[in-house]
Amino acid sequence: MKNYSIKRIEVLNCPMDVISMDDTVHLIADRIQHKNFMQHVVVNVAKIINMRNDPILNESVRSCEIINIDGMGVLLGARFLGHDIAERVAGIDLFYRLLQMSAEQELPIFLLGAKDDIVNETCQRIKKKYPTLKVAGIHHGYFWDDEEAVVNKIRQSKARLLFVAITSPKKENFINHWQDKLGVDFVMGVGGTFDVVAGKVKRAPVWMQKYGLEWLYRVIQEPRRMWKRYLVTNSQFLWLVIKSKLGLKIK
Repeated sequence: MKNYSIKRIEVLNCPMDVISMDDTVHLIADRIQHKNFMQHVVVNVAKIINMRNDPILNESVRSCEIINIDGMGVLLGARFLGHDIAERVAGIDLFYRLLQMSAEQELPIFLLGAKDDIVNETCQRIKKKYPTLKVAGIHHGYFWDDEEAVVNKIRQSKARLLFVAITSPKKENFINHWQDKLGVDFVMGVGGTFDVVAGKVKRAPVWMQKYGLEWLYRVIQEPRRMWKRYLVTNSQFLWLVIKSKLGLKIK
């Protein structure tokens, strides 16, 4: 395997990798080619805060072979604390890059998560965008009464890449718990990506992404569901970053 520019750091006791989008894609492609299983995760402000109170989620994230910096808030916070980070690797952008790679290399994928209509619409849209893409199987994200049956379906599909669009921490813990039985070479949690791909939720304009305001755009679209989540986690994250910068002890 080739060597890639990757450096693991810790911000507020959360591990994360300093690596570019291109190197992330190349590393994943290399691991898949050599059939070396890789568990992938992205971290944002909410996940970092939740990891501090959820030891199972913390363990699931730490067990991943690659931990990309997704949220702009995390990127800015890490820079403020002195880390040299050139770019973030947004989960939805990486998802599209990996679909393109899979289509070019004829690697079958599996889509898991969201509601039936959303995952079906996602499947149709990505196949239209990447005509040579092989979708080995799909399944909605409401299967907690029989996880093993879904795991068997994924394994029997012969998919090489698995994308899990389920809310945190369920997706991270599901992936970590079943990783040895999924039969895939790569698995990535993609959160609400299917909702965006299917057109249910709009992604923030580029200028809002650039200035770390994607959270605000989500609140505007879904105020009842999102305002409290972002208000609490963003405030906690900011306070912890300031304390860390001042050299004060954080638990």
